Amino acid sequence: MDVASIGISGTTADALMYLWFFLVVLSSAYVAYDAFTKNPELTVMKWGWVLVTLYIGPVGAAIYVLSCKEPRPGAHERFVAPLWKQALGSTIHCVAGDATGIMMAAVIASSIGLAPWADSLTEYIVGFGFGLLVFQALFMRDMLGGSYVRAVRSTVFAEWLSMNCVMGAMVAVLVIIRSHVPGTDDVADVGFWATFSLAVLAGLAFAYPVNVWLVANHLKHGMGTVRALGQGGEAVPGAPPAPAPAVTAMAMPQAEVTREQKAAMATLTVVFLASGVLLAAIFGQLG
Repeated sequence: MDVASIGISGTTADALMYLWFFLVVLSSAYVAYDAFTKNPELTVMKWGWVLVTLYIGPVGAAIYVLSCKEPRPGAHERFVAPLWKQALGSTIHCVAGDATGIMMAAVIASSIGLAPWADSLTEYIVGFGFGLLVFQALFMRDMLGGSYVRAVRSTVFAEWLSMNCVMGAMVAVLVIIRSHVPGTDDVADVGFWATFSLAVLAGLAFAYPVNVWLVANHLKHGMGTVRALGQGGEAVPGAPPAPAPAVTAMAMPQAEVTREQKAAMATLTVVFLASGVLLAAIFGQLG
């Protein structure tokens, strides 16, 4: 069947992209409904899952079901306990904030016609700033002691490491595709959003390993649940109501990571970011 006969102008690729976005809408609606009506994870994580699913569609919904969706009432804490799920929740939280900032910067850059290098730099700065100052520190402030300044200080290192990996992957995908596929640098073109979806998926995949390290070494919180904080959620069957906690801050074991280990991991993420920029410069038109 001709694409034009189904009311979609353009090529077969355009039709496939429209189909993808239809699946994105369905996936996001499912995740939003389940997260906000049935699942006891933290509110910031509910929004995180919805945002990431808006960016990566059915892949996000599948990851949500496999790692976070409560399989039966009262089982969420045990279900999300494994490290790989804790780290995945941490990655989702990071990518939701960073990718949203990157998206806002990309839309502005496309509208005013910034050069690719300036576009990428703006995306990094805005993505990191939004991820740290809004999605991490602001939304997590009460869980990190109530002080916004303390929340920024306690999350800036972990957010920076994660952002380096997210942007390292995204800059390579965005610049290379935009350089070779017409229309993908135009915010009004469906290709712009399809390319962004692919870039976010790459960023999520490459940010996951560093989040495993961060969560395993108690430098970042993993997947949470409102019941663990005594803030409600579906009651665990057979268990008495939990008393309200005296402190609202999320407790986390003391990190046992040396300065040298932190420096080594920071070096690896910077090298990864630089590698993404190098790939963009070699195979795309970064300049």
